[in-house]
Amino acid sequence: MEVTVPAVRNVCIILNERSGDHAEGDRHARLSALLDEAGIGSKIAVPESGDDMVAFARKSLEESGADMLVAAGGDGTIAAVAAASHDAGVPMGVIPQGTFNYFARGLDIPEDMEGAIDVLASGRLHDMPLGEVNGEVFLNNASLGVYPLILHRRESIYNRWGRSRLAAYWSVLLALTGFRRPLKLRLTLDGREMKLRTPLAFVANSAYQLERFNLDGADAIRDRRFALFTAKGERSIDLVRTALKLAGGAAQKGSDFDLQTARDITIHTGRKRTLVARDGEKALMETPIRIRLRDAPLRVMVPEGRATE
Repeated sequence: MEVTVPAVRNVCIILNERSGDHAEGDRHARLSALLDEAGIGSKIAVPESGDDMVAFARKSLEESGADMLVAAGGDGTIAAVAAASHDAGVPMGVIPQGTFNYFARGLDIPEDMEGAIDVLASGRLHDMPLGEVNGEVFLNNASLGVYPLILHRRESIYNRWGRSRLAAYWSVLLALTGFRRPLKLRLTLDGREMKLRTPLAFVANSAYQLERFNLDGADAIRDRRFALFTAKGERSIDLVRTALKLAGGAAQKGSDFDLQTARDITIHTGRKRTLVARDGEKALMETPIRIRLRDAPLRVMVPEGRATE
């Protein structure tokens, strides 16, 4: 659903200055100048390290009195702002500042700051489904198994070498070569049960991300279903081989992974808590893990000329 919005608005921007690998200098000052130039009234709020991003975004929005909440950061920041926007019933804008920016790219939002602000000034609102895992919002994907370990390894690499896509890919290989413990899962998919042993359960909610890696499942996502990928191999060498094929767009259903689709997914791990990754962030969650779409959509500002799906 597309909705035309008034040209003048007051926005509250959550700026994560630690996101991505940017060389723009003072992002706060540059962002403020571009917003003024576009004629957009704004309050820019910068969280401190360790802040709960969702709580910070909610409080900043309430204090600002703005009619739109905007995320200036990576996909983890955007997911937190999406949760706050959805809870408050206000639309969301995006100024992508992350390493991969899958969410913004999937909505044709420019990755440069000027282009993204132009969308805030002249775009339109688009309704899209919002996923949640145990009540916590995710936009692109949620996963169990080896991927949360990849994120843990990625943090140490970022701290030493800085944020970049190359560093992110290197963290994948390092984590896969050290993985030793596949998961034993019991799944309920729209009421249908199955058991399996796998090193990775990856739930996708981004058609763009799947198409970017030449994977099946994008049509299911457009039909408001999740795409659940489970890796076939259990040895480290199998995982590395699959990761390289995935990067090259050559991973195959059946030989490298299995694919299931469902609107409601429950995952039993046999443990009280398990590590779950959501849009590049990770946290321990109580089991079972429940993944579903929220009843109401998320309303996001997108470019005026973007084709509807």
